[in-house]
Amino acid sequence: MNTFIAELEQHKAMMERLADCAGAIEAAGELLIKTLEQGGKVLLCGNGGSAADCQHIAAELVVQYQKKRKALAAIALTTDSSILTAHSNDFGFDTVYSRQIEAIANEKDCLVAVSTSGNSRNILNAVEAARLKGMAVIGLTGRDGGEMRELVTHSVIVPSYVTARIQEAHILIGHWWCGVIDDCMDAGGRATQGAVAEEAC
Repeated sequence: MNTFIAELEQHKAMMERLADCAGAIEAAGELLIKTLEQGGKVLLCGNGGSAADCQHIAAELVVQYQKKRKALAAIALTTDSSILTAHSNDFGFDTVYSRQIEAIANEKDCLVAVSTSGNSRNILNAVEAARLKGMAVIGLTGRDGGEMRELVTHSVIVPSYVTARIQEAHILIGHWWCGVIDDCMDAGGRATQGAVAEEAC
């Protein structure tokens, strides 16, 4: 039986490797700030635990993270049970997110596409739909980044092949994004500090 300490050591080792991705994480954070500054929305999609992460991050932006500030436009495309079930029943699950992007997104918006493998078909379809709209896309993945790594504006690839470790890193990254957005947005929603790094992971 794996002990908790062994699991903790695995988690710590992965988090240390995540430092190599700091440039990509920070560049994605800057993209989110620019999106919100310009009146765009942050749209998020994922499956399973990644869907929960999307809802978590959207809630931090719409409500608040650590600082009092204006509400920010963020929508998790994973939450409307009527849309999800109607579309899956009528058209299939592969286009359940791309259909919503077709309906509500525009070129000022940014999609955060979350897939631990980078190969989830409905997430790849969402990325393609966002690109057709002229949107910027952040890919939040793990393993080798999968197909998604070549399709997005910024690819953040967590250096692990263990789904649980990847998801633990994803919520840390999401929290950092929420924090830097807090730091960069005053009560009127304007940026108050310089851009973060634009390097790629």
